[in-house]
Amino acid sequence: MLLIHCPYCDETLPEMEFAYAGEAHVARPVDPSRTTDEEWRDHLFVRSNTRGPHAERWRHVHGCARFFNAVRDTVTDRVLATYPAGSPRPDLPGKDTP
Repeated sequence: MLLIHCPYCDETLPEMEFAYAGEAHVARPVDPSRTTDEEWRDHLFVRSNTRGPHAERWRHVHGCARFFNAVRDTVTDRVLATYPAGSPRPDLPGKDTP
């Protein structure tokens, strides 16, 4: 079971308190009406699937109900950092952060 820290409530709780919401920092096309079908498909479905530290979006469903981002190591399944939505991904010492 993952233990996840909500940066808004300042509590560390089991993952069943939260809902996974996909990869973090995915930029929406500036003008979706001008994207090709392939570009729109890639925006909706193609993700990085990183091995190691990976930025994810989570929602504290059974708490403040706010979205936030987390960096989770996909190898060890440990949450390395959490931070408010809209904030840049933090640099983690000793970790490869793209």
